Amino acid sequence: MELAGLFDSLSVCGEQWPCIGSSSWFWSKQVYITHILLLISRLLISDHWRKNVPVLAKSHRVYSIDLIGYGYSDKPNPRNFGADYFYTFETWAAQLNDFCTDVVKDEAFFICNSIGGLVGLQAAVMEPQICKGIMLLNISLRMLHIKKQPWYGKPVIRSFQNLLRNTAMGRFFYRSVATPESVKSILCQCYHDTSQVTEELVQKILLPGLEPGAVDVFLEFICYSGGPLPEELLPQVKCPVLIAWGDKDPWEPIELGRAYGKFDSVEDFIVLPDVGHCPQDEAPNLVNPLVESFVARHASPKASVSV
Repeated sequence: MELAGLFDSLSVCGEQWPCIGSSSWFWSKQVYITHILLLISRLLISDHWRKNVPVLAKSHRVYSIDLIGYGYSDKPNPRNFGADYFYTFETWAAQLNDFCTDVVKDEAFFICNSIGGLVGLQAAVMEPQICKGIMLLNISLRMLHIKKQPWYGKPVIRSFQNLLRNTAMGRFFYRSVATPESVKSILCQCYHDTSQVTEELVQKILLPGLEPGAVDVFLEFICYSGGPLPEELLPQVKCPVLIAWGDKDPWEPIELGRAYGKFDSVEDFIVLPDVGHCPQDEAPNLVNPLVESFVARHASPKASVSV
């Protein structure tokens, strides 16, 4: 299914894949020569890789993905799925693996930023035969995870989450942040080079968040303080892992991130100087060559293919 104009700047065709009952989610695709890359960002939207896809697609088959609930994918109301959380890393990981099985029909490398790193790791743990390698860019430390809170803070956190999810306060909060001014302000916090926070970027992030159902997804996920931690998943991963970290990230401090470089599955921890939380967008000149070299080290040669 073509999404006219959605990816015109990249000359990419948007496509639709059915999953989770009648829901659908979108990805962008480019022609490849050798190996397959799946790109998952902090925002779980494909447009956050618009500076990477054209470069990487010169020699690879590349998919950048809007996971269910985000970007231009469907946003089913989580309350329709019972009391348990629907938007979880397990849900997205299952989608990622199903996408590889049903659409890609091959193994793939997962290139992930922030929250997307948890999705990639969880997918690799659940179906290790699918993932050939994972590159983590400033993976989320999940400092608000319930396990990382003091015992006396846990009831307060649960009460606040209940307030957001079940009262009008949550929707009021969402309306206050789903504006161009708020989105730009938030991005300027996590980008070290704020000149990269353009109006184009603000709109690409904001517009999907104004679609029907987006507020319910947002409130569900910001109240999701359970699920896996990176330090729980990394020991279970069987494929090679490369970690790269922008050293000016104010949200995920590199001093804490360095600990992840000590896991046996991690082949290297690379510092990206003067870069913030989203290196793929802020410094593609640093990230794209790292992706190329990582894939080259671990991929088996394949014949050229036309799509």
